[in-house]
Amino acid sequence: MRNRKLIIPVLAVAAVAIVIAVVTGFSHGSSSNSQSMGGKSLVGKAKIGGRTILVNRRGLTLYHLSVERKGHFICTDQTCLSLWKPLVVSRTAKLTGAKSLGRVKRPDGRLQVTYKGGPLYTFVQDRKRGDLNGDGFKDVGVWHPVVVAGKVASTTPPPPPPGYGSSY
Repeated sequence: MRNRKLIIPVLAVAAVAIVIAVVTGFSHGSSSNSQSMGGKSLVGKAKIGGRTILVNRRGLTLYHLSVERKGHFICTDQTCLSLWKPLVVSRTAKLTGAKSLGRVKRPDGRLQVTYKGGPLYTFVQDRKRGDLNGDGFKDVGVWHPVVVAGKVASTTPPPPPPGYGSSY
């Protein structure tokens, strides 16, 4: 009888652990596939406006901040990280989908994917494939999609989201 009473709490804890694992995996860019990735690559490529850019597994645009290079991070506070989500991976994850991918250790200890030394992020206002809402966003540097082929477009910077302050 005592074992039967323990089954429900144990199953509930297991269900919560599975939900947390699934949600954590999705927030780190390991969810559904992009059209060009075949389900295995960490990043993919998408053609948008005459240029080929890097995208995550969900097909969302990957960006870099012009002043972040080789372990020098600007986007580290909660305000920045609420808008710009780092593409993080485990130490053993295979970096596939594009040449010149690497890893760099963030100040919080997580490993972030880089392209030619520049850390990669998604923008919270990009909701579907092809969105480029963060292109040209200016604060302490300028955010641009990672272009692997074609010309880097010059765009008018979007207005900052409500409540956004340049505290980093």
